[in-house]
Amino acid sequence: MAYATHDTALDLAVRYLREWATSPHPAPHPSDPGIPVLAHLVADTDRATASASVAVWARTAGRGPSHAALYDGGLAGTLVGLRLGARLHPALHRAADRLRDRLSARPPAYRTREVAFPDYDLISGPSGTLLALCAETHPTGARLRPFLDHVTLLCDGDELPRLRTGQYADHPHLSWVHGRVNTGMGHGVAGVVTALTAALRVTGPDPELSAALTRATRWLARQSYDDARAIRTWAGAGLDGPPPAGAHPRQAWCYGTPGVAWALWDAADALGDKEAADGAAAAFTTLAERYDEEFHLFGDGPGDLLGLCHGAAGVLAVADAFDLHARVPAAATLKARLVRHLLVRMPAAFDALSPELLTGAPGALSALLTAAHGTSRAWLPCLGLR
Repeated sequence: MAYATHDTALDLAVRYLREWATSPHPAPHPSDPGIPVLAHLVADTDRATASASVAVWARTAGRGPSHAALYDGGLAGTLVGLRLGARLHPALHRAADRLRDRLSARPPAYRTREVAFPDYDLISGPSGTLLALCAETHPTGARLRPFLDHVTLLCDGDELPRLRTGQYADHPHLSWVHGRVNTGMGHGVAGVVTALTAALRVTGPDPELSAALTRATRWLARQSYDDARAIRTWAGAGLDGPPPAGAHPRQAWCYGTPGVAWALWDAADALGDKEAADGAAAAFTTLAERYDEEFHLFGDGPGDLLGLCHGAAGVLAVADAFDLHARVPAAATLKARLVRHLLVRMPAAFDALSPELLTGAPGALSALLTAAHGTSRAWLPCLGLR
């Protein structure tokens, strides 16, 4: 479905790339794929601006910390950026090929018990790298295998004991998850599920992979509960006791119903489990019908309010996926609301937003373009979507 506002979304995206390319804002992670993702989406509208922004980005691509992750400056994110940027600068395919081979040949040594986020998750760990490799033009099981074998092993028990964190006892911000299993898309089981689902679509029938994916999805489904607003939702970690009281405020791509429900629906779709798919769609419907921008959008700045990770753009991207693939009626309605919400707020937020995909302007604008204008969906594996 195309909205009458799509020209405004395109205008905003072109304006952002033009301003960024001529006076680049310092990027905490220069390898982040945000700029080439957005450039890829506007290439048919303003090829010159898209090409110039990718050229600026490519000068520093790969100068991050050189770990294998999809975000936080990782090389899997660089791979995504190079591959999408190659639409405008074909020579980048050669660099992407070399980086893909490097990632596949030398995976890090990950923990398999008492894990930390980089040992398994979508943002900083092997689940994100697996998503990036699955999104390659011609992915092969052999290239996926080092990461796939590890993520599959982590799901070898019904209660997912290997995914209980063991490194955060004294952490000032993450002690709440120590000894527990995170549920979320960014740092939890939902992200693991999306990576296994993507791999299953590449490899085809695989009994071990299907069994691991089934265990992970069943565990995740068991952690759901109805909050005080009658939204079927998930706490940040598995239910080691009674469900939390009251309404669950964080409803975003990273935590809560949007990301988790999508992970469950897509896995059920890949496994051919209609009952589980219907349950996930029903959970998202409770969120879509009761989503409250005044309550569910909060944080320290525009990135939290508007971005993909915590904000409106992430919920929009998930609603768009549910609308397109699952045909959930409430998803289309929520999508239209969030397109309007972002179009009103994005212009004033440019200067306060980073150029990163998850937290910055490129991600929010990319979600707008995909949902409102039907642009390429090739970047959505960065979110575990399609």
